Amino acid sequence: MPASIAFVIPVLNEQERIAVLLRYLRRHFPGSELIVVDGGSGDQTVVRAMPLCDQLLLGEAGRAAQMNLGASGARADYLCFLHADTLPTVSPGRFGEYLAQGPDWGFCRVSLSGRRRIFRLIAWFMNQRSALTRVATGDQMLFVRRGLFERTGGFDRIPLMEDVAYSKRLRRLGEPVVVREPVQTSSRRWEERGVVATVLLMWGLRLAYFAGVSPQRLGRLYHAR
Repeated sequence: MPASIAFVIPVLNEQERIAVLLRYLRRHFPGSELIVVDGGSGDQTVVRAMPLCDQLLLGEAGRAAQMNLGASGARADYLCFLHADTLPTVSPGRFGEYLAQGPDWGFCRVSLSGRRRIFRLIAWFMNQRSALTRVATGDQMLFVRRGLFERTGGFDRIPLMEDVAYSKRLRRLGEPVVVREPVQTSSRRWEERGVVATVLLMWGLRLAYFAGVSPQRLGRLYHAR
């Protein structure tokens, strides 16, 4: 019997994207659970998501807390954590083949939506880094066997780097499966903040985290930008 999947989608003010994503998932993954967790949106996100998902949960803001809440309501074999501005390109059949290997966890390669050549280069570096380190970011649709997620306690309740911290815990338990078919994630943060500034910011935050700077301090620095 094929493994069942649940998409857990944390949102905050994503009224322009959430309906597009949910319709896409319903069309391409018709048997999956769609769980949206809102962190206090002040726009029409909840109204637009409610008729298109299986569960809409309201919780405190913060991706770690939102994803943990969404996972607690899932019943599927695998939990797929997906951002509202990210679309998986892998087909259900092909994804089922990956899951048929019985992985405890894994993630996807990534592509960026922008047409500029620089976005191809950024995505290449992101994929090389994740392949070498076996550490995924939230843009890469991290997926985890539900039983393992429950046993490991889910994401650390930290304001930033929750995906990195959890990947590092998971890789100690086993090797991830890397889905070669990429997720396409929005290049909006690079376009809004500037490519060079965003790359420097993200790599600076990551290096600071590895050097021992607390996620709480990094969160303040990130949101201050």
